[in-house]
Amino acid sequence: MNYKMLAGAACAALTVLAAPVNAASAPSFNMFSQSAGVASSQAVDAFYASRHGAPLWLSQGPSSPSARALIGVLRQANLDGLQSGPALAAQADSLIARASAGDSQALASADRLLSNAWVMYVQALQRPTAGMTVADRWAAPRQQPAQEILQRAAAADSLAQYVRETSVVNPLYAQLREAAAQQLASGVSPDARVLASLDRARTSPIQKKYVIVDAASARLYMVENGRIADTMRVVVGKPSAPTPMMASTIYYATVNPYWHVTDELVQSLIAPNVLKQGVSYLTSHGYQLFTSYADDAKQLSPDKVDWKAVAAGRATVEVRQLPGPANSMGQVKIGFPNAEDIYLHDTPNKGVFAANDRDLSHGCIRLEDASRLERWLLGAEAPTSDQPEHHVLLPTPVPIYITYLTAHGEDGQLTFVDDVYGRDAVGGAVTVAAN
Repeated sequence: MNYKMLAGAACAALTVLAAPVNAASAPSFNMFSQSAGVASSQAVDAFYASRHGAPLWLSQGPSSPSARALIGVLRQANLDGLQSGPALAAQADSLIARASAGDSQALASADRLLSNAWVMYVQALQRPTAGMTVADRWAAPRQQPAQEILQRAAAADSLAQYVRETSVVNPLYAQLREAAAQQLASGVSPDARVLASLDRARTSPIQKKYVIVDAASARLYMVENGRIADTMRVVVGKPSAPTPMMASTIYYATVNPYWHVTDELVQSLIAPNVLKQGVSYLTSHGYQLFTSYADDAKQLSPDKVDWKAVAAGRATVEVRQLPGPANSMGQVKIGFPNAEDIYLHDTPNKGVFAANDRDLSHGCIRLEDASRLERWLLGAEAPTSDQPEHHVLLPTPVPIYITYLTAHGEDGQLTFVDDVYGRDAVGGAVTVAAN
């Protein structure tokens, strides 16, 4: 079955390029409202005009819980990519104090400031992650205009709860930010690894069910309704073939998959073994030879291939491994649209998951328990089949986000893994000063 036919129009590739976030000193409130592309003062004006000037955040007066919730979020928003967050929180506090003393104009000014700040905060959370390719539009993280951000806030049953839920972003991000905030509160500024990982983890999916793969720690997370439902170890790309950061969508799982061997492995592994052991090596490992992987490809006889030329890189041949116990894909393959041909798959070699260093593959992601992930994706037991390359559609597509987090938060404490791909050395991290 043709992969593109299954994915349909949703598989159109889109690459998002994001400029690094640079540290900046906090400007004045007037500068915020005039800042193009960050907070739209026209959208805020239109929002209040539609409400006939009614406050959003301070509808219950200076002590409104929604205002306190937002100010609390803003106080640590420099960790969220909004460097001006603490300054905005201080300005809001000052205006609310004046309002408490009887200055009615200060109350209206504080409410508008908070609306501008909320727009800026949400847009900071939704800023595209530098270095991440959006390979499928259905998985593209949300990027809302100012008007929609304010309308959604106004429609919330509990605005304070809505603020808190939005600021979570995703559970991995919330855990890391909590640990970074505790470090910042102790007077220590988080280092570049923490800030780089926060930037990479700041993905806000629209869907309630999605997969996160962290290539740095070689671990997969199944997230549902804001919680980590399950997790497992994975094997990711070695430093010379790193697993790329991307956002895509899982539409189906493949039971009894073929393994289409890469040209590199055909040259470095299969061709030399055929030269040493003869064509029986191909039969014993279930390998078939083809002119190409197209639907009209023709199968080749091994004696028609110049194996010396293949081993030397002067010729190529497409090699496919039949399903079975020795198949390198194991029993399940889970693909998703992307230009690099990266996918998740089972493996017959389970011993590799006991190792701490699991950057061993050519870029694809081997699963510790592929059947468990398949059941979670399907929401039911996976069907069995004797048919090779049997595709099982998911009841609902599930986004997958492959990221790279060298810093994690565990019980409020920061933990670190090695930067095996050297991505933390690349510029773009934000400087966050301890308060």
